Amino acid sequence: MSYIAVIGAGSWGTTLASLLSKKGFDVVIWAREKEIADAINSKKENPIYLPNIKLPHNLISTDDILEAIKKARFIVNVVPTQHIRSVFTSLQNKLNDENIVVSASKGIEKGTLKTPSMILEEIINKKVYVLSGPTFAIEVAQEKPTAVTISGSEKRGRLLLQEIFSTSYFRVYEHDDPIGAEIGGAIKNVIAIAAGICDALELGNNARAALITRGLHEIMRLGKKMGAKEITFSGLSGLGDLFLTCTSNLSRNYTVGYRLGKGESLDEISKSMRSIAEGVETSLSAMQLSKKLDVEMPITTEIYQVIYEGKTPQQAASDLMNRTLKPEFY
Repeated sequence: MSYIAVIGAGSWGTTLASLLSKKGFDVVIWAREKEIADAINSKKENPIYLPNIKLPHNLISTDDILEAIKKARFIVNVVPTQHIRSVFTSLQNKLNDENIVVSASKGIEKGTLKTPSMILEEIINKKVYVLSGPTFAIEVAQEKPTAVTISGSEKRGRLLLQEIFSTSYFRVYEHDDPIGAEIGGAIKNVIAIAAGICDALELGNNARAALITRGLHEIMRLGKKMGAKEITFSGLSGLGDLFLTCTSNLSRNYTVGYRLGKGESLDEISKSMRSIAEGVETSLSAMQLSKKLDVEMPITTEIYQVIYEGKTPQQAASDLMNRTLKPEFY
């Protein structure tokens, strides 16, 4: 019952593995890089993705994914969205009816336009729960108060996972709208890039407030078209995650936007970051999804054009302000 496999040893995966280990669960974290697995085992630290955070003595790491899941009843996906398919294909037909799978990744897969849980369900043929909300890994690792939500179709599973993940500093709510949680978690990264550009251009607090509010409407329109519940977007995986990511330089997506706004090229920014912000690739998928579902997403479209078509941030801001006038709610 107590064995948990965390798949993905980035900052968030390492943080969740640490949290669960501290609660006394037997946790194995899979790392793609052998040197990270070795460092977690020998030094009890992830020096690349979560430096200067001491990890629990009982946390074990491996670079063998089949070894990681061998005893696990619970499997937590924290693999970047664009790599979920390649990683989890190796686990096809390796899981059993007792396994419970949770996804803590955010994004939309290029090409298929699927969310993380959709990708996983296609590969492993099981319903997947979604863990999402406003979370900077470093703050959770430092045990600062955080609230998230676990969502999925089965109440019993949600309540079990709520108990498993909850701690005195990590409060877990639950609801039944995983698609809403995932769309909120994916598109907020695109809006955060826009927020970074907004601040870099010194457009002011009024502009940032308007951007976040209208960005939320884009997220809601897309989510509802995909079958999500409107109320989800007023919650932790919607407004909560959007506000966090759009207002702090701890956000990689905000930082990418800020640097774009200051005139750096995406190539320059990418070379200086170990892993590029998820919103860069999500902007492409989100733009394609908006066209496919006929959902108006002007902020997302502008960010896509800045990143992929060479449009200047200044022109993107001007074009957003000079669109055809319309009602606020439609």
